Amino acid sequence: MTREYVVDAYAWIEYLIGSEIGARVKVVLEDENVGIYTCAVTLGEVMSKIAREEQDVCTAYRILLSNSDVIDVDEELSKQTGMIHAEMRKSRKDFGLADAFVLATARKLGARILTGDPHFQGIKEATLVTKKPVS
Repeated sequence: MTREYVVDAYAWIEYLIGSEIGARVKVVLEDENVGIYTCAVTLGEVMSKIAREEQDVCTAYRILLSNSDVIDVDEELSKQTGMIHAEMRKSRKDFGLADAFVLATARKLGARILTGDPHFQGIKEATLVTKKPVS
């Protein structure tokens, strides 16, 4: 059975910069038994970060497109995102709309979220990628 992940901006940025967390994301991306998805909103988030850092936007864009299927935002996903965002903000005041899009996308696909973002701590759909503990 194929596992599926929606990769959030945090994980993509770590992957693109080649950090220790990014190396752990890479393991998932290279697994042939894993389906990888990116929410269109996440694509925008990553492109913004890369542009602000004055890095190569075209290369980053190609990397995301060649390593994942982009899930477009439509009316139903937007509605679900709004409902999730409103619910999450009751207990997490800084839970962003982009994070809500990622969570709505994962729920739509029945997928896990691949992230290192602490906003997803304790969310059942999230797989948190962190640095390995120091031995």
